[in-house]
Amino acid sequence: MTNKTQASDADVDAFIDAVADPVRREDARAVRALYERVSGEPARMWGSSIVGCGEYRYRASGKDQRMCAIGFSPRKAETVLYLAQDFPEKADLLTQLGPHRTGVGCVYIKRLDRVDAGVLERLVAAAFTALQATG
Repeated sequence: MTNKTQASDADVDAFIDAVADPVRREDARAVRALYERVSGEPARMWGSSIVGCGEYRYRASGKDQRMCAIGFSPRKAETVLYLAQDFPEKADLLTQLGPHRTGVGCVYIKRLDRVDAGVLERLVAAAFTALQATG
């Protein structure tokens, strides 16, 4: 099984500029800047709708796979942050973040201006560090 979400050379700026909702578009620009600052790497498109920085390798179904270490997608209803599924600081940081909901490896935020920016940065940095440590 091959991971359907592959890195591409698609234009990240064009993708973000095409986000219809102006608040979600500005949130996407801010999250991109945060991810690039935390990772020290440029954002890339992963598949058609995920912006990600860095990458990690994992094994699934007997095959080596790769995915962005930290990613996000500005969806219609909210911004989805793709972060490591588990790391030591995660639960504590999520309690301090502000309004959000979670899924397996995802944090959903309706508006960036309603969450604590410092906590968000610490959350993203801890997720990135956790995946970098796995190789």
